[in-house]
Parts: sequence; C-alpha cells; structure tokens
Amino acid sequence: MDSDTCINRPASQASTSGTDGGAPDSGAPPSGPPSGPPSGPQAGLQAGQQSSCTYRAPFWLPERHLQTLVPALLSRKPRVSYQRVRWATPDHDFIDLDWLARAPAADDAPLVVLFHGLEGSAQSHYSLALLHAIEQRGWHGVVPHFRSCSGEMNLAPRFYHSGDSTEIDWILRTVQALHPRRPLLVAGVSLGGNALLRWLGEQGPRATMVTAAVSACAPLDLHAGGQALSAGFNLVYTRNFLNTLKRKSLLKLAQFPGLFDRTAMLDARDLYQFDNVVTAPLHGYRDTDDYWSRASAKHVLQTVTVPTLVLNARNDPFIPAASLPSVKDVSAAITLEQPASGGHVGFMSGPLPGRIDWLAERILDFFATHLHGGLDHRVGHRLDHRFDHRFDHNTQTRTDTASPHHG
Repeated sequence: MDSDTCINRPASQASTSGTDGGAPDSGAPPSGPPSGPPSGPQAGLQAGQQSSCTYRAPFWLPERHLQTLVPALLSRKPRVSYQRVRWATPDHDFIDLDWLARAPAADDAPLVVLFHGLEGSAQSHYSLALLHAIEQRGWHGVVPHFRSCSGEMNLAPRFYHSGDSTEIDWILRTVQALHPRRPLLVAGVSLGGNALLRWLGEQGPRATMVTAAVSACAPLDLHAGGQALSAGFNLVYTRNFLNTLKRKSLLKLAQFPGLFDRTAMLDARDLYQFDNVVTAPLHGYRDTDDYWSRASAKHVLQTVTVPTLVLNARNDPFIPAASLPSVKDVSAAITLEQPASGGHVGFMSGPLPGRIDWLAERILDFFATHLHGGLDHRVGHRLDHRFDHRFDHNTQTRTDTASPHHG
C-alpha cells in the first residue's frame, strides 16, 4: 500500500496530570516512591475516519534510504543546552537524564519526556530537533538515557531493551512526582516508542498521569522489524548498530566476566543473533523469539487509554508496512498516522539543505491539542518559526548528580 493512511481515533476525553502536591521543581529523584476534549487540527474526527496526512517528502529525497540517512548524517542540527542529572536506580545502577538547561518560568508549563531509540541519546538528530522545538514553545523537556547510552557504562549486569516497561514506569512516575504541576507529555522514538507503548498498554487506566503520548517510527512487531534489518541494504544499518553494541558488550564482560558467551557475541551478524546471546538472556527472556514476541507493543495497543499518536512512515526501511497496526488493532485512544514517505525517523522537509523540524512540530502539535482546553502554552512561539538561524553542530551539556532546582 503506497498511499497515505491517517486514521484518527480520538479518546473520549484527554487525561490531565495532577496539580496538587508540594514537591520541588527539581531533576533529583525524591527519597520516597515516586482534560478536556481535543481541539485544533484533530478535533471533530470520528473513530476510524481518515484524513489527509500532512507530510510529503521533498522531491530531492526520492526514496526511503535517503529519507533515513540524510536527516541523521547530513542535516543541520539545532543548538541545545542540556543539564545532566544522574539518578540512582532501584537496582543499584544509575541513569543519566539530560534536561533543558533553561527551564520555563511557569511551574505549570508542560513537560515533555523523550525516550530515544536503539543506541540513541540526547545528541541524536531527532532529540535535538524536539528539545529545541520544546524550548521554543516555552515548555520543559528531558531525555532519559537508557542504560549504557549516556556515554558511560552502567553498573548492573544488564543493558536496555524494547520491552522495558518497568524502566519506563519508574522514570515517568519519578518525573511526575518531581513536577506535579506540569502536564506530563511523553514521546518515544523507534525502540523508545515501542517500550513506551508497551507501558501504556500494560498500565491501561493507571497511566492517566500522562496527558498525551506519541510513538514515532516504532517497530511494533519486533519479528517483522528484525527480519527486515537482516537482509539487503538494511544490513548497513545493522552493522552500525552492532559496532556499538559489541563494544559495549566487551565493556560489560570486563565488569562481569562470563556474563554471556564472548565468542558468540562477537560472531553475531545480525540483531537476531546478538539478541539471542546478550539482550534476551540478560533481561529475562528465553531467547530472541521469546523476546521479540513478548516485547512487541502491537499486542497491547487495544488497552491503551491515554490519547496517543502512533506515527509510522509506510516506507520505513526498518519496518515492513504490512506489519503496521490498523484500526482493528488499536484502542479508541490511539490515532494512527501512516504517511507514504518519511523513512526511519527522517521526515525531512523544505528545499535543500532541508530541515528536520517536521517530526518535532508534529509531536508537539499533537500534544497541544490534548492540553487543557487545547491551550498549548506557547511562550513567544511564532507559528512560522523554523530552524533557519539557530542551527549549530555543537551542544552544551552540564553534569550534576541529583542537582536540586535544575528545572
């Protein structure tokens, strides 16, 4: 199917985050455990109704691999200043979170949490684009790094994986406890999108602390995605992933000798083989087939209750279009958007040299329609704003451990 598919299924009512409680507006985890109808462009759509997608690839990016590689490798990235905060985890490990260094003055401005993709980080092109757009709207934002993805090896005998809803749960509940007045908006890209949807589906009505969510370019059927990455030109992407995954695995073996078979790990030629040796056994799965089956978010989409956009390009080289969900696979809270083009986390727009702001703005526009009364809390945000003059290849990061009042 080559035509655009935009299937909008609005929830009957958007949830809102709590506004009571006196926790400080801080990035340090607490010592203890941690609404209105849609408006704007999606308002008035009935369940199952189709509308025209807003994304079209520029003529100079005619096919899916260019639409994937050019944004990631050749695009101009916006300048983002982060403040890093380290949290101790319940299992005596740590995660690093990169917060926007300049927090909005209003303590009830929306807070966007972004979960990155496989081997991604706060420095990924999509992270920089989204956090820059968040700042331009006068909102707050943070990128929690999955274990081992912040530039420093984590301490526990584990990494991260596509179905890690337990980690998602702990992070989001801690963030919400620290920022009880801010509407909590959550996005996940690729692997992070699948993990987020797993959490949303497993939690059901218990996830209403989240006002709205977006999953972008997530492989919701891990078997289909894994097979796609194991053949043809897609092996270029796989080898790139394996290069960093294997380096990390060697560091993990230095921490925990004998944790897994070193030779079998180094011999892995695709993600199926690597997950069979490392990812699956380290995270409680029998093998790759068990992991990919149980961790796929496609099985839990019918129990999602938070207003959620599930966005996938139908030409994504990582994800066969036939594996994408349809209306019958999802709950009424989910809006499916499946443009014909965009590649994997690409969605570049405009004339040469192009811009990478389309995905960020689509995510934030969806969030804005589900904020209280449709108010999007824009502070000095120009509707026609683009990244024309704010691009820089450098980002600034400051590191603190459990720093109070960072934002």
